[in-house]
Amino acid sequence: MKLFENTEIAFKRKSNLELRKAFWIFKLINYPLLVSLGSNLLKLLLYLKIPVKKIIKITIFNHFCGGVSIKDSQSTIEKLSEDNIGTILDYSVEGQETEENFDAVTEETISSIKRAHNDPKIPFCVFKISGIGRFDLLKKINSSSILKMKEKHEFIRIKERVKKICQKAYDLNVSLFIDAEESWIQNTIDEIANEMMTKFNKKKAIIYNTLQMYRWDRMAFLKQCLIDAKNKKYFLGLKIVRGAYLEKEKKRAQKLGYTCPIQKNKNKTDIDFDLAIEFCCKNINQIYFCAGTHNEDSTNKLLELIKKNHLIKNDNRIYFSQLLGMSDHISYNLANNNYNVAKYVPYGPIQEIIPYLIRRAKENTSIAGQTGRELKLIMKEIRRRNKEF
Repeated sequence: MKLFENTEIAFKRKSNLELRKAFWIFKLINYPLLVSLGSNLLKLLLYLKIPVKKIIKITIFNHFCGGVSIKDSQSTIEKLSEDNIGTILDYSVEGQETEENFDAVTEETISSIKRAHNDPKIPFCVFKISGIGRFDLLKKINSSSILKMKEKHEFIRIKERVKKICQKAYDLNVSLFIDAEESWIQNTIDEIANEMMTKFNKKKAIIYNTLQMYRWDRMAFLKQCLIDAKNKKYFLGLKIVRGAYLEKEKKRAQKLGYTCPIQKNKNKTDIDFDLAIEFCCKNINQIYFCAGTHNEDSTNKLLELIKKNHLIKNDNRIYFSQLLGMSDHISYNLANNNYNVAKYVPYGPIQEIIPYLIRRAKENTSIAGQTGRELKLIMKEIRRRNKEF
């Protein structure tokens, strides 16, 4: 049996009811029109204050999220840990606009870092810079527009929040991901992330930037990042992913008439992703990295690279990562074979985490074969269990 075909290991923590619930969730996600209509209906129901939170919680929320708070996520953290899978604590509230909200997200992120301190069950925390600063301001800075004095002070506050979060991660020795976002704010994010890595990654990687390999310029950027790290004498921390804003990027480039930053096809993205993890392995003495992927071929590629470069399976400079509720056949089978694995565990108030859930659902519909693969494996496990009785 191939490594990722073992559904008994992949779903051993799921009851028959949970397995069937997962089947219907992915069955619905498999239809883009249903996802689009359902997302709009959900927004409307919440806006009209129709009580649907309970239904959301027992379905998609419980499947893809850890809980409404860090404390509420504890059972998920423990459950993953039982199978040697770590947790990446992710306060997934999106779309904040006020200074008060940005300060609140900053403090919550710091709370997640405090919770992760000295707990091997939580090897990483994560945050988005657009969660602690106004998106339109980041966009304006990214385009090199002239800022008003008020905006300059606002940007200083954003950088102060980032530094406060990163300083706490450094002080408590907790590894921290800075998530990638849309290309029209990413240059600003990269500059801030590089500044934080320069400051806090002198002895090992604490701060990690994120590279979305569906962008055709990321391999060149990766190579330049290594040159900078060597020149400034710090360790490079990287999360390598394919990317989360595919359709949004294409539509905006087409609408505004600029060169699309996205690869011409998925095959080119796959090639660059594999080149990136190969580059990281070759330069492992300078790079700590996490391969965030639901792709079996790329996962197998990294397994081969680990062996080829004579690295141990649980080398603390290399992690595999998947989202909670997805690709359990990869996560659980890797962990069962002693590789470092961590699941993204989003948490937050149900109403405020809805934008995250909608975005993830839409991403799944745009990834060719993703939901179909999940459904196939769930059905395989259901049939296996039925044969036992």
